Amino acid sequence: MPEMTEKLDRLESLLRAHAPLLVAYSGGVDSTCLLAVAYRTLGNKVLGVIADSPSLPRKALASALSVAQGLKVGVEVIATRELENPLYVNNPPNRCYFCKAELFSRMNALAAERGFAAIAYGENADDPADLRPGSRAAAEFAVLAPLKQADLTKAEVRHLSRIYGLPTADSPAQPCLSSRIPHGTPVTSEALSLVERGEEAMRSLGFRIFRVRYLPPSGARVQVAPDEMPSVAEVGSRLFEALRKAGFDFVEIDSQGYRSPSL
Repeated sequence: MPEMTEKLDRLESLLRAHAPLLVAYSGGVDSTCLLAVAYRTLGNKVLGVIADSPSLPRKALASALSVAQGLKVGVEVIATRELENPLYVNNPPNRCYFCKAELFSRMNALAAERGFAAIAYGENADDPADLRPGSRAAAEFAVLAPLKQADLTKAEVRHLSRIYGLPTADSPAQPCLSSRIPHGTPVTSEALSLVERGEEAMRSLGFRIFRVRYLPPSGARVQVAPDEMPSVAEVGSRLFEALRKAGFDFVEIDSQGYRSPSL
């Protein structure tokens, strides 16, 4: 694929031009691909930074660290404190801005302290900057988006991930736990923990692509990918029992199922 080769060359050139580099790493498809290519290109001149936040499930953090270890690339965990910011806790539509601003602020300080030339994150060419509050934060902190600058699409990032044998190549998208809480409903550590336990219960029943949406004060709306909906009937009452054990007082199933926002 000549076009893919050209884009990869462009990506590697961008990375070399900004070494040594800090990469915001979450363990998701895009940031894992970016970190892997950066390490292949820059070696020890790249460091991944992952935010340890109540909105990141503990299993996701452990998985991200395990993937980075497999890549043999250094990753540093930093504690972020967006839950101390009322503007984030109030959960407005641009909540992600405050989360990314917190992360980039801490990465900026780390870069200045350690002598890194730039910061990068995993936005790709399909991500519409005008609809992503995090993009605004990235612009304010002069954070690079090398995948986007190299014009790599979501599908191409996954393809590149398969070429490199990355375990995230076919992973479903997993936005932070705060995305399960409706805008205007405060983001609290209690609500985040409840959602985390609920989604872990769903995984234990074999579901792969789903969301457990928080309904205040302690309810859940479960959305399951259309091709997994038959499994809801198969597990029957076990699903409701598992979610009630997780702490939800009432549970409803979204008959429309879960569809990616991009669909």
